[in-house]
Amino acid sequence: MPRLRSCSAFAIATVLSAGCLTGPVLAQDTSTETPPVPQNDLLNATVWMETSVEYKATVLQLFKLARTQLDAALADPTWSAMPDKQVEGYEDQPVAIIADLDETLLDNGNYEASLITRGTSFSSSEWTDYVNSETSGAVPGALDFLNHIDSLGVKIFYVSNRKAIEKEGTISNMEALGFPMGGNVDTVLLRGDREEWGSAKENRLAFVAKDYRVALVMGDNLGDFSDAADGTIAERDAFLESSLDHWGHDWIMFPNPEYGSWESAAFGGDWSKPSDQRRQEKIDALDPWVPDAQ
Repeated sequence: MPRLRSCSAFAIATVLSAGCLTGPVLAQDTSTETPPVPQNDLLNATVWMETSVEYKATVLQLFKLARTQLDAALADPTWSAMPDKQVEGYEDQPVAIIADLDETLLDNGNYEASLITRGTSFSSSEWTDYVNSETSGAVPGALDFLNHIDSLGVKIFYVSNRKAIEKEGTISNMEALGFPMGGNVDTVLLRGDREEWGSAKENRLAFVAKDYRVALVMGDNLGDFSDAADGTIAERDAFLESSLDHWGHDWIMFPNPEYGSWESAAFGGDWSKPSDQRRQEKIDALDPWVPDAQ
């Protein structure tokens, strides 16, 4: 009877390929490994705006400031947030405020979160679908503020760059949330409502100032206050310096690190550039500290 081939324990432990074991070697099962998380420039900004106490505290403070400043405006008939656009005799006109909608009064965090979780980017047509879904929320503190000033008889004009084709969905969403809607006056002034109303807002601000004394302007983007938003970083800084008396007085800026004219200013406003180039130009716009060791 022939002797069976045997392998020493040492050979089995150290040299599986030496012929003692001749069966196939199975590949390691990696099916349970967690896939890498895609990187997205929107992530931190959206997490901050949607989950942080710091964001909520910031906007609640701003609405309190707006109440205080409105009280001062009501006591002073010469007060105006846009004296260059008021008509003669504006002191006797009814009082109004002008406010942007998205990320000033309306919270669209669920849309930004959708872009992140689906790994996609803004689409104009999809944005219309989102608006018509009527799922925007209210920024913390917005409804209390709006209903308070509405009770004072102050008219609220919503000047937004949502498109005219999105007006029905926008108004329906706002009504469902409890926004004051202006009674028999159309107070929702959107891009394209009139032929001359493009994305620049100053002509719509002037439209309101023709019939109302504008006490406050509120927004999350420089373009909500001035058409100078389309300038370079240096030009925008120069406008800020020239308008310092307005900020915190009759102009109130809300935080929005998710999107806005600030982003495109870093790459010359040219969205046709590839995304990597836009990102590099944003990096190039920074002024970093360099450690001495480098």
